Amino acid sequence: MSKADRLGAGASFGQAKAGISARRAAINNAAKAPTEGAPPPVELPVTEISLNPDNPRSELGDLTQLGASLRDHGQKTAISIMGRFAWLEGNPGRDSDLEDDTKYVVIDGNSRLAAAREAGLTTIKVMVADDLGSNPEEILESALVANIHRQDLSDLDEAKALEQLLKVHGTQVALAARLHRSQPWVSSRLALLTLTPELKEQLEAGKERASLLRQVGAKAPEKQQALLAELKAKAASKSKRSQAPAPSEPSDASGGTEYYSVIEPAAAQPAAQLPEPREQEQPPRTPWVYSGDLSRTPPAVPKTAPAPAEKPPAKVQQLPTHDWEQLADIVIAELPEQALHSLTEKLLEAVGADTSRDQSA
Repeated sequence: MSKADRLGAGASFGQAKAGISARRAAINNAAKAPTEGAPPPVELPVTEISLNPDNPRSELGDLTQLGASLRDHGQKTAISIMGRFAWLEGNPGRDSDLEDDTKYVVIDGNSRLAAAREAGLTTIKVMVADDLGSNPEEILESALVANIHRQDLSDLDEAKALEQLLKVHGTQVALAARLHRSQPWVSSRLALLTLTPELKEQLEAGKERASLLRQVGAKAPEKQQALLAELKAKAASKSKRSQAPAPSEPSDASGGTEYYSVIEPAAAQPAAQLPEPREQEQPPRTPWVYSGDLSRTPPAVPKTAPAPAEKPPAKVQQLPTHDWEQLADIVIAELPEQALHSLTEKLLEAVGADTSRDQSA
């Protein structure tokens, strides 16, 4: 059977008609998701769930695109809700704030619930959790944390929710620890609440960046506009420097003088005359003459003495082996002192060997 027959029409090896090994089957069973026994997602009618009257988002905005996505692509994440009775226990006396004939209140997913209704969906996936809060502050915190992690809130809505939570936790440090953020992160966002009304309107309209306004909000109202202008000028200057094109080499396309032609070459200078190298004169050496005394040894060379500089060997056409005195003078003149000592030891050994042979004879 060919490989194509075993794999079938698709390119996936999962469509192979041949069976797999027992080892691979065991691995697949151990690694696959435990879907058996898991409860299916809970779906409830959208009419049974009330919108959150304390939703951190002041305005839901245009939900057309969100509703179309829920209708065409389905809901990917369930919304978090709690029972109506549990919500009223944490918010006593507020039954009239909830929608009539509802059994649940949405905590996280207010926009998705409203978009599902607007898109004509009848049900929505939910996660029921009555432990999302036992008082208004805890319920608000549950909704705020979910929106912060998804970055769904506008900058001002986020600052207003943080201000409410700050009243509960007392200090910015405690609030930052509760939200797993830093204290400067909390402080910079709360600074938006101290902006002038004009700057708040520009922020909501998207005319000014929140990153700059967070630095401005810490100043007095009369200094905020001037500081904002200064920060914008610095940002524009930095952006202009980063986008500046690299300087190009000048050319003579305009018919003018070429840039490099105006550079005059340096005048040629005569080469410096170096003195002729002189041959180093060797000091006269006193030849060491063998006196026939075999007990005589060459003087020891100190270990700390520096090694003599190497000298290129003299060009000798032929050694005068017929004249031993001339040969000795050449060896003494050409060999360094250490080599002469070694040669002398070799000669002494050779003479001693010949003497011992003569005596034995």
